[in-house]
Amino acid sequence: MRYDGGHKRDPFLMDAFAPHVEWVPVCPEVEVGMGTPREPVHLVAAAGGLRSAEHRVRLVGVQSGRDWTRAMARWCEDRVSELRRADLSGYILKKDSPSCGLQRVRVCVSPRAGSYIRTGRGLFAQALLDAMPNLPIEDEGRLHDPRIRESFVERVFAYQRVRRFFAGRWTVGDLVAFHTAHKLQLLSHSRQAYAVLGRLVARAASLPRRDLAVEYEAAFMTAWQRTATPGRHADVLHHMLGHLKRDLDDDSRRELLGLIEDHRKGLVPLVVPLTLIRHHVRQHRIEYLAGQVYLDPHPRELCLRNHV
Repeated sequence: MRYDGGHKRDPFLMDAFAPHVEWVPVCPEVEVGMGTPREPVHLVAAAGGLRSAEHRVRLVGVQSGRDWTRAMARWCEDRVSELRRADLSGYILKKDSPSCGLQRVRVCVSPRAGSYIRTGRGLFAQALLDAMPNLPIEDEGRLHDPRIRESFVERVFAYQRVRRFFAGRWTVGDLVAFHTAHKLQLLSHSRQAYAVLGRLVARAASLPRRDLAVEYEAAFMTAWQRTATPGRHADVLHHMLGHLKRDLDDDSRRELLGLIEDHRKGLVPLVVPLTLIRHHVRQHRIEYLAGQVYLDPHPRELCLRNHV
């Protein structure tokens, strides 16, 4: 909740996305005891500068100068511990907030002159990143970009799948199948990350199970940090076409090739060539492609691929 008691409601998050998740609301300022409405606070460079070893920035009341840094740090430690036990699948932070801002938060470097630089990160945001480095985290402001929005939701469901996989009983063979099912989705983000994961799976039998799970999850989630682009999607779609070429006549193949190139050029959204590929996969019963998470990485009713 904003310091003045207002809010900035996001229609996508509250209307379209909400049926698929359970929200866990957190307001650091309210929970640390500032109340609502309240004096606005901001980040201020510590006495030793932004490179000071202790508290590189302080959380300070704009008018009163009250220092909330230690209280917020203690609250963050306790609250983040609770959130780790809550088994979150993702987290959306508040843009520009001195507690929740993910990047480019204003830091006051000269209170007298009113001089600011945009290099900060909210204290709660930093604690969350430190405690749960694999957790998909995004700035609500950036989610207005359709490609970033689709990427974040994709990461949320990927994180849920990998956590659920390792939470159950699994064998190395099960891990190979899990990795194979995510091949095309991983390639749409990063060939390098897919190669790293492939090498890890290749030596899976020689690794302690717990170490393997921790290393695979970390590398798996790192892969999604590189946003998929029309070019990478087109490469993956061409790969899928290779599995269909024996089953398609020349006209069908040319139609699909044309739509793939149209997507690469930004003329049609991803859903257009994907819909046709799904049709051919079902019609010709291509089991390998039917088992690829890439075809449906998140609920279709979110319509995210209609806009990328």
